[in-house]
Amino acid sequence: MIKLGQRIKELREQSGISQQKLAEMLGVSRPTISQIESEERKISADELIKLAAIFNLSIESLLDLEKQPEVILEEGRKEKKRQPQIRINVPQKNLEKFKEVLLYILNKVGSKPNIGETVIYKLLYFIDFDFYEKYEEQLIGATYIKNKYGPTPIEFKKIVEKLMGRDIMQVKDNYFAYPQTKYLPLRKPDLTKLKAHEIETIDEVLNKLSEMNAAQISKYSHNDVPWLTTEDGKIIEYESVFYRTTPYSVREYDEDIQ
Repeated sequence: MIKLGQRIKELREQSGISQQKLAEMLGVSRPTISQIESEERKISADELIKLAAIFNLSIESLLDLEKQPEVILEEGRKEKKRQPQIRINVPQKNLEKFKEVLLYILNKVGSKPNIGETVIYKLLYFIDFDFYEKYEEQLIGATYIKNKYGPTPIEFKKIVEKLMGRDIMQVKDNYFAYPQTKYLPLRKPDLTKLKAHEIETIDEVLNKLSEMNAAQISKYSHNDVPWLTTEDGKIIEYESVFYRTTPYSVREYDEDIQ
């Protein structure tokens, strides 16, 4: 099992956060971060909670008690054979759609002060699940897991890594004293990759939810049937969307069906 200090170092580097920045976010000195990562200093319970929030993970995931799915982006090259517990392949077609939807969102609302990574996660979730409920087909088709902060798209980190520096930029900041990771677009989306009814669904979700902050939209997502009916740490099934209740349901069902 991976040691906690090494886990924190890997998460910090994957997020593009320096030791100094993490120290400021955690409220400790930079040498303390170095000591934590080298296993020379234990982490308090309060620090563990703060670190989980910084990396947008549950405590269990931070401690590596939950097995994280492996995400493979299919881009025309062969991957070495591995034996992960869950392997999620993202086809090239889905990858391109994910990129353009994310860029569309960022161009529309990414500059708003409340739109950080956590809010983007939930916007993507509602876009995907609203579209599936309406049309019984997938828009992005991302894989979402249930954690304490609400639905989280597993593929997001990998796809953002591919976009970083060319299509989007990452900004680390605070929003009302809470650490926030923002993404800003470096180009416009390619609208030829999006259909009219897909854009319509995206706009409906943004108009309805993009004014919410992370706490508000996370709380809102916790009352949606797909999240409620999924066990912690498990994949949220798209089919559960057809059991939604008001105000989450976006489809008019025929009540006269016998």
